Amino acid sequence: MPAHLDPRLLRAFLAVAEELHFTRAAARLYVAQQALSRDVRRLERELGAELFVRTTRQVTLTDDGERLVPHAREVLRALDDLLAAFGPARPLLVDLNSPGLATGRLVLHRARELAPEHELMARFESGLTGAAGEIVAGRLDASFGRYAGLDPVLRARLDHQLVRYEPMAVLLPEGHPLASSEEIPLSALAGERVYAGAGNPRTPEWTDLARLLFEGRGIEIAPPVPLAVGEEEFRRIMAKDPFPILAAVGFPAMPGAVLRPLVDPVPLSPVSLVWRKGLVHPALDVLRRAAVELGFARGWLERPAGGWIPAIDMNMACTHK
Repeated sequence: MPAHLDPRLLRAFLAVAEELHFTRAAARLYVAQQALSRDVRRLERELGAELFVRTTRQVTLTDDGERLVPHAREVLRALDDLLAAFGPARPLLVDLNSPGLATGRLVLHRARELAPEHELMARFESGLTGAAGEIVAGRLDASFGRYAGLDPVLRARLDHQLVRYEPMAVLLPEGHPLASSEEIPLSALAGERVYAGAGNPRTPEWTDLARLLFEGRGIEIAPPVPLAVGEEEFRRIMAKDPFPILAAVGFPAMPGAVLRPLVDPVPLSPVSLVWRKGLVHPALDVLRRAAVELGFARGWLERPAGGWIPAIDMNMACTHK
């Protein structure tokens, strides 16, 4: 038996046990069916028991599954009672990296709409690596970014849910020769130095993504610049050495620069919702639900034909919780 059992796995089991249908259970929990199936399989591995008999026509409980149902209900009811006994839950602290980035902000706003009774507080740590350290230390609860780019030591203490394959772009100074183009083929950046956060201890996952993307294409990563904290300081520092800046399509506008999508191929930045392993908070469930809902509605997990994603990110996407 495991020393710790994630309540999410019990909720997944109970939804399937009551619906006897994975698609309906996934819709009830606002999660992808694939993710729900993984949670049920993980619970079966951790308990060392098969809980369902699955055929192409129906899902039925095994004897062990029947035995688990009342215990799962009792545990989840006790957990809900415990949270209720201490009054309103503390705010969930959600890092959005920086104020202008779209994906995390949209998920947070949708979660607030779904559950106005919960307090979800935004924080801005500017980079997933920086936020991950704060999450592990308990000073933040969740963040958004490229999970595969984190140090394995950090990843071992975190859980994640893939939210979006976000198309990447380049921010060009208005006077740049490519600025008049509507979209920029990656080959057109050959010979350029492109800023990708090199030297910033909060964002090595982004610099690593740039390194993988530029490799073999004749594009260099621009050298480190002084660490700028805040949008105003970032703009001031970048104005001194106007390199093209690797960005995502939702990057906020900057005076004197134009944002252009990258193509041939379309590079994709995998954005995950990341939180501390073992974290139990009702607002986290809502945040995850909001991410799934927006992902379905906006096609965030659809990849364009020939879209580029690093192999390590693809492997982790196939096993995300």
